[in-house]
Amino acid sequence: MKILEERILKDGLLIEDRILKVDSFINFQIDVELTDEMGREFARIFKYSGATKVLTVETSGLPLAYAVARHLGDLPLLFAKKYKPNTNVDEDYSAEVRSFTKENVNIIRVPKKYLSEGDKVLIIDDFLASGAASLGLLDLIGQAGAECVGVGVAIEKEFQGGRALLEAKGLRVVSLAHITRMKDGKIEFHYTE
Repeated sequence: MKILEERILKDGLLIEDRILKVDSFINFQIDVELTDEMGREFARIFKYSGATKVLTVETSGLPLAYAVARHLGDLPLLFAKKYKPNTNVDEDYSAEVRSFTKENVNIIRVPKKYLSEGDKVLIIDDFLASGAASLGLLDLIGQAGAECVGVGVAIEKEFQGGRALLEAKGLRVVSLAHITRMKDGKIEFHYTE
């Protein structure tokens, strides 16, 4: 998606050629017009996937997942929480996820009453790097006996191997900005046109 790639080049910040900081338009400050455009594009791509729910991990994936759910006809949006709140009295599906940027392990969870057999779930997230977050969400989907119909990410860092892990599980993986390399302060994209 050209508009996203241009925004990454303009406003993204590389940290040690391994972390891409996009907090001025995706993480801390949300560019709602860009997010809506990305949501529309994912809805176009996954229109015939049969998705009945959209799933993400809190927090950075929420705005994009909301836009996708909205453009797919107001599908329910679920998000896996990283911490169990005191108000949660329901049984949960849970999975461990290692965070690349925070360098820690979280237990993500979704209440069982919101994810069940027969659901067709589209995973949406802001980044795909090692694939840990998507694999954790896939684990939750599997525990519920539901089906994953695809994975959509705004930004993929191909060189960290997440796509290969997900495709090895037979999943369709779509990224709107597909980064093949980050080196010497420069970002290189994979173009499919």
